[in-house]
Amino acid sequence: MGQHTPHSRHSPHPSIGRRSLHALRDLLRTQGSLPLWMFFPLVFVLVYLSHGPLLRLPYYWDEAGYYIPAAYDFFRTGTLIPFSTLSNAHPPLPSVLLAAWWHLSGFVPSGTRTAMCLVSALALLGVFRLARTMVRVEVAVAVTFLTGLYPVWFAQSTLAHADMFAAAATLWALSVYFERGLTAGTGRQRWWTVLLFSLAVLSKETAVVTPVALAAWEGLQLLRNRAETSPIRRARLQWVLALLAPILPLMAWYAYHFHKTGFLFGNPEFLRYNATATLEPQRILLAFGHRILHVTAHMNMFVPVLCTVAAMMLPPLLERNGTQRPRIALPLQAALGVVLLANLLFFSVVGGALLTRYLLPLYPLVLLECVATWRRRVRQWWLLVALSTVAFVAGLFINPPYRFAPEDNLSYHDMILLQQQAITRIAKQWPQAIVLTAWPASDELRKPELGYVQRPIKTVGIENFSLPEMRKAADAEDTYDTALLFSTKYGPPRMVRWMHLGNAATDTRYFGFHKDLTAQQAAALLHGTIVWQGERNGLWAAILRFPRAVDAQLAEPALPLALRR
Repeated sequence: MGQHTPHSRHSPHPSIGRRSLHALRDLLRTQGSLPLWMFFPLVFVLVYLSHGPLLRLPYYWDEAGYYIPAAYDFFRTGTLIPFSTLSNAHPPLPSVLLAAWWHLSGFVPSGTRTAMCLVSALALLGVFRLARTMVRVEVAVAVTFLTGLYPVWFAQSTLAHADMFAAAATLWALSVYFERGLTAGTGRQRWWTVLLFSLAVLSKETAVVTPVALAAWEGLQLLRNRAETSPIRRARLQWVLALLAPILPLMAWYAYHFHKTGFLFGNPEFLRYNATATLEPQRILLAFGHRILHVTAHMNMFVPVLCTVAAMMLPPLLERNGTQRPRIALPLQAALGVVLLANLLFFSVVGGALLTRYLLPLYPLVLLECVATWRRRVRQWWLLVALSTVAFVAGLFINPPYRFAPEDNLSYHDMILLQQQAITRIAKQWPQAIVLTAWPASDELRKPELGYVQRPIKTVGIENFSLPEMRKAADAEDTYDTALLFSTKYGPPRMVRWMHLGNAATDTRYFGFHKDLTAQQAAALLHGTIVWQGERNGLWAAILRFPRAVDAQLAEPALPLALRR
């Protein structure tokens, strides 16, 4: 018989609370062998209900700028190459899936956001499977719960970006890859891994970094462990080939794109901003520092990470049978580390904007390491889960004291509402106006399918609302009679330095930073009158009117380089 802890069922007077925890643990262990499809409806309902107030919002930022127009073009014409927006050579799988869903739900934002809740729920199920495979089911439940609540993940769960599609396929692929444990694995596991990683790269081309990194890891083990038996070495070689196989469908897509457009990797400006202009060593080092902060501190991730650092100072606890509580096997932790490091390095070199959604598959891996450590070393580890839950919920609503993209928490909801209010007012009071504004509001005014207007409104586009751009607008004052201004990012009243690297010069040079004029400053420079202004949680929007006659033509909006993705 195994040894019992002082609070086992043989204790004289165990508390009801501890009995309940033991009962829940035993129930979870029993459910650990149930098929995952039985959990999917529950996960989807939880995701859907928790995002209820967001489901009817019109499209936002990169949704409006690329992903929805690309999917809408396929929905209407069946073309894989978008024509209503610049082609960035992103693989077409998200467009195909969204268009197929719209045939069921209709082309409405609520239908799109419901589809994204389905994708998020599927991704969370992959998180659960991965964690259950590597540790145990109660840890898997905690990791899945915290992942769904993490502000970046929560916000992306209704936004129609390709990153959630790629994250779902990547996490399922990792769950199959790590299912083999420390064994050679089976042919079935290899084929499923190839299929799932192929779906990931056909959702977002950058997803290829994960299977390539694991292939390099397997190849390194093949070179280092020459004493392994021939069957094991043969299996490692098969895994290397399987993990490199998803490159083939990506190459096929690029060949098709080149055949249709003459561009291999999208339009030249997109390629320059996201690849060729990012190769300076100083920029890479700064970006890598930001990326480390993104996975260890951003949006209150520092709470579980610091709890893990503290827990590492404690000795491992014992199970009832006297053995130490299990850890994730060190070789598997090393493979997880390879995935994390490869992605952090890759997205420090590629991608002009330091968007956190690019790292979406990494957050569950960080949380897996955290919760597995808590369970091994902290007796009441569920308290750390509760503390992290509070921190993540707070991060959804409370903005941090540094600059960040509104899509990293519920600030995107505030930005959409502000732009929706402003555009509704323009459409009702000045439907014939010619509006000076920047992207994405320029698309929101011109394209009724994005959910802001019923009829297109003419626009004159500028890059942003910085002083140089506004001076250009002042010189062309006869081309517009109205202006829609808005905050293009969240800027805290007083920014702290602990989450900021570099300075204003490097931010401007490497990351497209600019300082927008306020509505009052813009009105003074353009000689206009503020007729409406709104503010929500540090974000703002304003309408300016200019009492002059205008003779202008509809102009295509200038797409800011920092947003061309």
